[in-house]
Amino acid sequence: MELSQLRTLIHVAELGSLSKAAERLGVAQPALSRQIRMLEEELAVRLFARHGRGMILTDKGREILEHATRVMVELEEIRAAAADLDTPLRGRIGIGFPPTVADIISVPLVAAFGKAHPQVELRLVGAYTGYLLDWLHRGEIDLAVLYDPHSARSLRSQPLLLENLFLIGPPDSGLSGTHAIPFKDLEGRRILLPSTRHGLRTIVEQCATEAGITLNVAVEADSYATLKDLVRHGHGWTILPLPPIHDDIAANRLAAAPLIDPVPVRRLVLSYPADRPVLRLARFAGDTIADIVTDHVERGIWPGQLLHQTSSA
Repeated sequence: MELSQLRTLIHVAELGSLSKAAERLGVAQPALSRQIRMLEEELAVRLFARHGRGMILTDKGREILEHATRVMVELEEIRAAAADLDTPLRGRIGIGFPPTVADIISVPLVAAFGKAHPQVELRLVGAYTGYLLDWLHRGEIDLAVLYDPHSARSLRSQPLLLENLFLIGPPDSGLSGTHAIPFKDLEGRRILLPSTRHGLRTIVEQCATEAGITLNVAVEADSYATLKDLVRHGHGWTILPLPPIHDDIAANRLAAAPLIDPVPVRRLVLSYPADRPVLRLARFAGDTIADIVTDHVERGIWPGQLLHQTSSA
């Protein structure tokens, strides 16, 4: 039994397709098919039921998948235990963020690496969660901060934060951080939001349904900078997390107020590929990101509920 076979099992089980797993892993499909077949022969069990639409785990396959996932985790624990934690690190690491997170984490993260591991080459990538997931699976980045990813056995995820979303208006709108706005009061307002492929839009639409209203989405824009500029010039209202506009509020370029009934929130997690070892560089980056999030929440810059314990990174 080889680790590559267990890695293949994890990805095929998640995607339900050899062709999709082959595309994700950058390996020819016949090679993955051979790995699954050899694993089934060695274990003398049928791991997947094949049909025209793909592959589904058998009952025995699901049981073995649980063991395979634990093996990959234990392998990383062995590597971590053997590492010399006092040696400055070298090398290159790719870290992915959603755009709203990149704006607030990038500077303190680069500073932390410069102090502890100055020889490391950092690659910081800002993109939406769907793209970051794909790059994680392909090995193009080593870890990523993600919003509400679907449960995936191919990821090892650590919850970070339940992030509150705020109503954002122009500076003369009268919005205040001390006066909450009922979600139903958004009915009839000219709302500016990201497109429907964006997770934030889905959360906002769900809240509108719960409040019993239909939003008047006048403009769709997937750029947060564009949304901020449009609001600042009086073209409507938007809903965003507070960190990307913290400086704009302090400079009286924008105003913000919390929303209630319901309160829109997003779940932020830190994710690593589960089928590859988490290198010390990635572990340091993840611990540092968690500490930065904690610091910003405790200082009131990032409103939300912490979901993790701080580290000593």
